[in-house]
Amino acid sequence: MNFEPSESKLLERLAQNDREVIGILYRKNFRIIQSLVITNNGTNEDARDIFQESMVVLYEKCRQGNFELNCQISTYLYSVAKRLWLKRLNQLKKFDVLNDTAEYFDVNGDLTDHEQNEASFRLMEISMEKLGEPCRSLLEAFYLQKKGMQEIAEDFGYTNADNAKTQKYKCLQRLKKIFFTQKKLVGDD
Repeated sequence: MNFEPSESKLLERLAQNDREVIGILYRKNFRIIQSLVITNNGTNEDARDIFQESMVVLYEKCRQGNFELNCQISTYLYSVAKRLWLKRLNQLKKFDVLNDTAEYFDVNGDLTDHEQNEASFRLMEISMEKLGEPCRSLLEAFYLQKKGMQEIAEDFGYTNADNAKTQKYKCLQRLKKIFFTQKKLVGDD
């Protein structure tokens, strides 16, 4: 079975210095941070350093006990890495003033995108809660747990994978309807 723990479980295990979680986070997030650093005047060694520093920030936050993450771990690590790399570039005097980095980092645009993504994630969480069972569990099994349709059919008692696929489609349509209704309610068009 190829089950991956939920993000909150990963954070709990990270707070306990679980090496398996560190490996999971590395495999899922290093390449994107490496790309960020290398495309912005860095090296592979710089990328490893920045990733490690980002992981330390996340680890320390988790150890505090009251840390509540309102986005995906990957989004958080990327954001921390980006700030750390920008700070490092300024310290290394690769750029004379902070404004010069606008060529490389659209900080304002990224912040706006990040805020919009966070709002959409929150709306999706609310929509998933309103969706109810068994649709919520079915969609989580497919999209989060990466289960195949045959396994879902067996788990949920459908006669075959095609029936499970049809039900997944119907659930997804319901979720979209709930999501866009919520989006209109908050005036976020």
